[in-house]
Amino acid sequence: MSNALQQLQELQAFQKDAQIRIETLGHFCVWRNHQKIESKEWARDKTVQLLQYLVSNRKKNALHKEKIMDGLWEDWNDRDFKVALHGIHKVLEPERLSRTESEYIIRQGVSYQIDLEKVWIDVEALEKYIIIGNEAFTVDKSISKTAYKASIALYKGSYLPNRIFEDWTSEEREKTQLLILSAYITLAEILLEENPLESIRLAQNALAIDATWEDAYRIQMQAYIIKGNRPQAIKTYMKCEVILEEEYGISPLPETKKLLKEIEEIH
Repeated sequence: MSNALQQLQELQAFQKDAQIRIETLGHFCVWRNHQKIESKEWARDKTVQLLQYLVSNRKKNALHKEKIMDGLWEDWNDRDFKVALHGIHKVLEPERLSRTESEYIIRQGVSYQIDLEKVWIDVEALEKYIIIGNEAFTVDKSISKTAYKASIALYKGSYLPNRIFEDWTSEEREKTQLLILSAYITLAEILLEENPLESIRLAQNALAIDATWEDAYRIQMQAYIIKGNRPQAIKTYMKCEVILEEEYGISPLPETKKLLKEIEEIH
C-alpha cells in the first residue's frame, strides 16, 4: 500500500470515527459521539467563541490565556475565561469528573490548544486531503482524485460565516478559500480529457467563490474545445475579460490570451 493511500484511508477513518467533530465551513456545528450538539447546550456565546478561537489557532503552540483574551474580548477577566473554558469542557465531555484533565483540550500551565489527534475539524481535514492529493498527483491520479473530491465534499461555504467581521477568523478564511480553489482547478485539470463537462462544472464552482479566478476560465475554455464548442470557449474568454476589467481594471494573463489565439485559429 502506498503512503498516500494509507494516509487517505486513515484520514477517512478519523472523519468517520472521531468522537468529537467540528464543522466550520458554511456554518458552525459540533458533533459529540455522532450526535449533533444543540445550540442551547452552549448556554453562552463566549463559550462558542473560545472554542472557535482555539480552532482558528489550532496550528500554533498552546496559547496563553492572556493572549486568547486579548485576541477575543475587551474587558474580560480571569473569571470570564474560566467560565467559558468550563463551558467547553461541559459540552464536549459532560461526564468528565471535576479536576481531571480534558481529553480534547490540551492544557500546559495556563496555555491551551485543541488536541488534533482526537478532535476532527473540517478545515483541518480539507487541508490534509488536498496535501494528499498534491503528493499523489504525479504518482497515482486515482488517489489524487479521491482526495480532492473528499476535500470538495467538506466545503459547504466560507469559514465561520457568522464571524466574518472578527479579525481572528480572516487568516483561516482566506487560506481555506485558496485551498478549495486549488482543489477545484486541479481536479478539473485531471478530469479534462475524460469528463470535460465535469471540469466545466468544477471550474464554475471555483468562479462562484471567486469570479476573477482566471485558471477556472482557462479550464472552461479548454473543456469547451474538447467538446467541440468553439463559440462557447470564446464567450468564456470574453466573460473573463469583462470581469477582470470590472473588478481590477486589468486584462487577462498572457497564457489566457495565448489560449484564445489558439482557439481562434481552429477551423
